[in-house]
Amino acid sequence: MPKGAESLLEVLAAHDVEVVFGLPGVHNLAIWEALAKRPGIRMIGVRHEQTAVYAADGYARTTGKLGVAIVTTGPGAANTLGATGEAWASGSPVLVIATDIPSTLRQPGVYRGVLHETRDQKSMFTAVTKATFDVPSAVEVGSYTDKAVQQALQGPHGPVYLGVPTDFLSDEVPHHTATKVAPTHTVADLSEAEQLIAGSERPLIWAGGGAARSGAGPAISALAAKLQAPIITTYGARGLTDSPHVVRGPVHAPPVGKLWDDADLVIAIGTDFDGMMTQNWLQPRPRTLLAINIDKAEASKNYPADVTLEGDAATITTALAAEVTAKPASVDVAAVNAEVRALAEADSPEAVQLLRALEGTDATIVADMCIPGYWIGGFHHVTKPRGLAYPVGWGTLGFGFPAAIGAAVENRTIAVVGDGGFLFACGDLATLRQEGLPLTVVLVDDGGYGMLRYDQQIADHTISGVDLTRPDFAKLAESFGIPAVTLDGFTGLSDALERASGPTMIVVDASLTPPVTTSPRWYRKNAT
Repeated sequence: MPKGAESLLEVLAAHDVEVVFGLPGVHNLAIWEALAKRPGIRMIGVRHEQTAVYAADGYARTTGKLGVAIVTTGPGAANTLGATGEAWASGSPVLVIATDIPSTLRQPGVYRGVLHETRDQKSMFTAVTKATFDVPSAVEVGSYTDKAVQQALQGPHGPVYLGVPTDFLSDEVPHHTATKVAPTHTVADLSEAEQLIAGSERPLIWAGGGAARSGAGPAISALAAKLQAPIITTYGARGLTDSPHVVRGPVHAPPVGKLWDDADLVIAIGTDFDGMMTQNWLQPRPRTLLAINIDKAEASKNYPADVTLEGDAATITTALAAEVTAKPASVDVAAVNAEVRALAEADSPEAVQLLRALEGTDATIVADMCIPGYWIGGFHHVTKPRGLAYPVGWGTLGFGFPAAIGAAVENRTIAVVGDGGFLFACGDLATLRQEGLPLTVVLVDDGGYGMLRYDQQIADHTISGVDLTRPDFAKLAESFGIPAVTLDGFTGLSDALERASGPTMIVVDASLTPPVTTSPRWYRKNAT
């Protein structure tokens, strides 16, 4: 009979898990021992528990697979909460496995002072996960691991917490046969949706992260071609399709916002219209709204839908595209895209230099919550599904570099970070070097928290707390054995990216003005 730790890994392997991220601790060493003896699952050891979950999230976003983080008890589990919250708000399928104190030392309702003990570790995760599980007995380690994986992978996706008392990992347990998550192929009644589309003259497609996670890009391309409708993609859906109907800019830019205002029908696919995309709902409710969403309540929580088709976005959109009648074009998307790029050029030629350098690479891009990241999230032309990971859920500063570690496991990756956020997890340069990952860190150094400095300036506040002492980042990288180069501005970035291979760092001394996607520059707010 296998031991509990071996059973846990058997279930993960049965769900096609090939890599996990984690940190050893006194209570989870049995899992590390089992990993050492089990081929097929790669353990990437990180230097902080928050990095473990960010990396699992980055891996999940850019591969579409389950991201798994394994951490230890108490403070180890607590260290993951910020990253778990980002995965939750962004709908990432992540499994956080944390050990707990031995069941033999636990007294219900009593805090005894066992090493790493908490009163109720699971409850810390309730607000930032889709579901939480505590394994109640050693014989149920396999079954509860199976339940947790299924919850994370069933739509709507999200992170799940699994707590395992450490003594269960060493007990002998029965084998458990895992149940694979079956795809959802529900097709709703399309008649009302077809009537709305037939009656529209200026339809607009708005595609969100749920559309990306369902692989709805080809279906959305087909629907847009049939309706000659522009496609606005949210941050979570960048690269969903490279259709000529895709608008290459954010709805925060007035030419794109006008498409929303002029549309007589918005077809919302896999989106909940969050505040960051709608300028905190200052965009008026569409005249008519057709929603396609796996969760009917999510579809209408911010803008009530006239008709909702509940189910898998790819399945329903494919069926809808086959049934609707073709329409003539009402918008010149190419002209809108040219106008958006011209506005970006006039606003910040330096930012456009950054965008052009990235457009010359096929690498996956992971951006942090920093001014360069805001430009990338809004204006970078992503040409492949899952080609951009951006922390748009909680908006967690420090996401970019550790999430890129996860993305780089299967894809050449470029992380674009600021100097402030990079220092949150700079110790994981050791992970990058040890694992030899194909990750280039583009660190834009503006001397501190540039966005917050801008906020203070426009509010006429005293500049305080945002100008930071920081290291020589190139020398820091080199001290970990990672080649580094420093550039004065973005000139030369394209060449530096082309030369980069394996773990590398490019430090760019530059300061950018925030784009129109940042709240101080929202034009709808500024007009009210």
